Amino acid sequence: MNSALVLLFMLFFSAPSIFGAEYPLLQAMKKEMKRTMDGLAMQSTPPYFLSYAVTETKTIRMNATFGNIKSAEHTNSRILDIDIRVGNHELDNTHTIRGSRFEFGGGGRGIELPMTNDEQALRSVMWNATDKLYKKAVERYGKVLTNRAVKVKEEDSSADFSKQQSVEYLEEDQSYNVDSIQWAQKIKRLSSLFSIDPNIYTGEVFFQADIITKYFVSCEGTIIRQSEPNVRLFASASTKAEDGMTLPLFSSYFGFVPDNLPSEEMIASDIRNMIATLGKLRNAPLAETYSGPAILSGPASGVFFHEIFGHRVEGHRQKDPNSSQTFKSFLNKQILPDFIDVVFDPGLKTLNGQDIVGYYKYDDEGVKAEKVIAVEKGIFKNFLMSRSPIESFPISNGHGRRQPGLRPVSRQSNLLVQAARTVSFDSLRTLLRDECKKQNKEYGLYFVEISGGFTFTARTIPNAFNVQPLVVYKVFADGRPDELVRGVDLIGTPLTTFNNIIAASHDIGIFNGVCGAESGGVPVSASSPSLFVKTIEVQKKQKSQAKPPLLESPLSKPKP
Repeated sequence: MNSALVLLFMLFFSAPSIFGAEYPLLQAMKKEMKRTMDGLAMQSTPPYFLSYAVTETKTIRMNATFGNIKSAEHTNSRILDIDIRVGNHELDNTHTIRGSRFEFGGGGRGIELPMTNDEQALRSVMWNATDKLYKKAVERYGKVLTNRAVKVKEEDSSADFSKQQSVEYLEEDQSYNVDSIQWAQKIKRLSSLFSIDPNIYTGEVFFQADIITKYFVSCEGTIIRQSEPNVRLFASASTKAEDGMTLPLFSSYFGFVPDNLPSEEMIASDIRNMIATLGKLRNAPLAETYSGPAILSGPASGVFFHEIFGHRVEGHRQKDPNSSQTFKSFLNKQILPDFIDVVFDPGLKTLNGQDIVGYYKYDDEGVKAEKVIAVEKGIFKNFLMSRSPIESFPISNGHGRRQPGLRPVSRQSNLLVQAARTVSFDSLRTLLRDECKKQNKEYGLYFVEISGGFTFTARTIPNAFNVQPLVVYKVFADGRPDELVRGVDLIGTPLTTFNNIIAASHDIGIFNGVCGAESGGVPVSASSPSLFVKTIEVQKKQKSQAKPPLLESPLSKPKP
């Protein structure tokens, strides 16, 4: 690793902001927006809305494998996103064109802006990009009008764009220092731990520190500058069983500043446990197809709710004519046990002393983030809303989110499953064994770690979910020691699964990650107590047919 490059990293994050009190980039955005709206006002189809959003990211990124630095880089980027709309709030160019298989709403991709304070250079890029998108918007609006004239009446006749109050919020940079030399040495030491086991085929530790500054201006008068610092560390490893099944495990860590990450000793302990678990998984028996009682750990339950519930309450899906709209008819009806609440709270920065990544102040449409109680005492109450209204939900609650370069839609933030009645974890195990006896099952399952999954929400296919466990144990009804198994996927349908939740424990597990959907990858967290579920279903996981490596790993041989 080049030492001069490392020193550059340190200087970059230690230096004060290059922006003065006037924020030249923000001034350029405001001036070009006003010039555009004034200049296009006389066109036959003038824009009724225009916003400029710029995401500026300063990143230090490095990863190490088996005790050596694999890559290291320092990058700066600015991505401009433009939302220009013609028509009016009720019907505009973003309206869904029904019957078009490859129609995605007519949004433009992000545009790279130069890393400069030269106002004329910045405005020149904005001007050129806006002109192209305006012409596309006018063309698409004509198609929207034609499509509406020849199709049946829509199920949801809500407006295309909500009317929101303008806001002004200007925040200084929230910077921190990163000693890149120290972090490079740390991830080298941590990744070298994977060399202990020659049957570990991949073993990496990844570190990334970001200072993300978001600028937003709109013709409605909203002006926002907000800073979103974050630091991530990710340890991952994989091995292979004799039957060809690839077995991955990972540990991820998040903090708003480097000091909020766990200590090196704690991460090293997690890696050693990961290596030990991989060794056991290699020799663990394959699980069989199964339907019966189960316990989901807190982190596993959080991921489970994110996949099977969270995506189904993202408001824009209720407007999509191709979506199943699972919960649209369940408003103010029971969908979960009466002791369960589900809340999305982007204003929550920490939980149980741990930073959670779904925190933000304003969403990517310039709307203040709001706490949303989606389920109260088991009754469904609310959707996550962007500025795309749906029936009975005319305004945004601050969940319009996106990865830079994509159009924002309603997305999850910090998901919290909260239980009003809880028992000890040992009581969950007792409930599990008792239910196994009632169902005449030899064992139940305990899901400890889940990597993620996917869910289907379209009408054209069954609305099922597939959640991918990494660590699963059999818990025997007769009290025998638990047995580690491998090779299953957790499957099912949401409403049936929710009806089978029986009890929750005192503990709270937290999962910090990145969720991918139509508007790209956005940071989210999911937290939950451990849950006892009366009946779940698993199927065998697909596996590779390739044999393990024919030769021993070089790590198993003494160095010459």
